[in-house]
Amino acid sequence: MDILNKLEWRYAVKKFDPAKKLSTPQLEKLVAATRLSASSYGLQPYKILVVENPAVREQLKAASNNQAQVTDASQLIVFARYTDLNEAHVDDYTNNIAETRNIAPEQLAGFAGMMKGTVNRLGTEGTAIWASKQAYLPLGTLLTAAAVESVDACPMEGFDVAAYDRILGLKDKGLTTVVIAGVGFRAEDDAMQHAKKVRKPIAELVETI
Repeated sequence: MDILNKLEWRYAVKKFDPAKKLSTPQLEKLVAATRLSASSYGLQPYKILVVENPAVREQLKAASNNQAQVTDASQLIVFARYTDLNEAHVDDYTNNIAETRNIAPEQLAGFAGMMKGTVNRLGTEGTAIWASKQAYLPLGTLLTAAAVESVDACPMEGFDVAAYDRILGLKDKGLTTVVIAGVGFRAEDDAMQHAKKVRKPIAELVETI
């Protein structure tokens, strides 16, 4: 089955089957694919949390307008951005590049300077917006990877950010929640799985200039 058929098959699951769980290899593949998501500069100014603890997820459900997907999905994936994106993050990244590609850090001085310039120019408010946008890129990769692997998913907003940060202890880690997604398997009685997908026609959505 090609990717278009897979994307036709996927939908934002409204009701997960809580008895069906991802296998360890399935979860590891989704996490690995999400790690490989596109990221501006490759900086990845976010962290990905895989939440499995039932008690924690019950608390998160209460902070998510009681959306059942939070507890019924096999895992809840939380995308959180760094609240103080700064030059230290750039240094960590360029050191990683140097080590991974076996090159001298000095060779990356120009690249590092460009990234630091961007971070400093944007300031606290600007980097918060930018990092939040960046966190949606791995979300998209997760949804596509899940569809390819015949795993269901549901991207979600509609939650109390402050409550999530408190429950997950994110403030002490310099993080704040941006967006979440449940992954698992649809319930047999989720009626939305039989609904035709509704999207704008290509002729209306896409314009070639």
